[in-house]
Formats: sequence, C-alpha cells, structure tokens
Amino acid sequence: MHTYSFEKLEVWQLAKKLVVRIYKITSQFPVEEKYGLVSQLRRVSVSICSNLAEGSGRSTPKDQGNFYNNAYSSLMEVLNQLLISQDLNWITANDLGSLRTDIELISSKINSLRKSVLIK
Repeated sequence: MHTYSFEKLEVWQLAKKLVVRIYKITSQFPVEEKYGLVSQLRRVSVSICSNLAEGSGRSTPKDQGNFYNNAYSSLMEVLNQLLISQDLNWITANDLGSLRTDIELISSKINSLRKSVLIK
C-alpha cells in the first residue's frame, strides 16, 4: 500500500495522536456539551491533521504555507478550548499539562515545516 507524503511527516503523526487524545478526553465531558465544546474540540483537532495533509499536497510553497498556518491556528484554538474546559473542571490540570506539552511540540514542528516551505 502506498504511503502519502503527509503520512511520513512526524508533525502529522503527532497531530493525529492529539486527535485521539481529544476524542478520549471529550468522551468524559457532560452530555449536554455534545454539540458544544465536545463537537468544537473534535472538529478543530481534526482540522490540524487535515490542514497538514492538504498542505503537503499543494504545489506551491505559498499554498503549503497557508495550510500550515491554518493548522497552527487550529492548534491554538484547541489550546484555548482546553483552557476553558479546565476552568469548567471538565479536564484536570494534569491532563491539560500533558496536552499542552503535546501542543507545544506540535506548534514548534508546524512552525519549522512552514518556514521550510516558505524559504524555498
């Protein structure tokens, strides 16, 4: 089976793992949040991976950079929503700390990826 270029990106692999963690954590949120923060966190976390994948398939560095910027923006949206979730006591400080460590690593790798295509 063919492996596409985005699947080889470490940042995409890490972002995909973040999606799985977000799905597991949000499954413990209050039922009434199913269409609120649960839905939003899940959609925006998937958006990170999707933008990385789509960007890798673009033919110009400018297009690639735009999608990598979108991935970074979605990552920041995830962090914002996780901070709110902790304020609501829906995630623990430990969970937030662990997720924040993942987010910091992913953000660094997205920035490196973005810079690498924009330098070309």
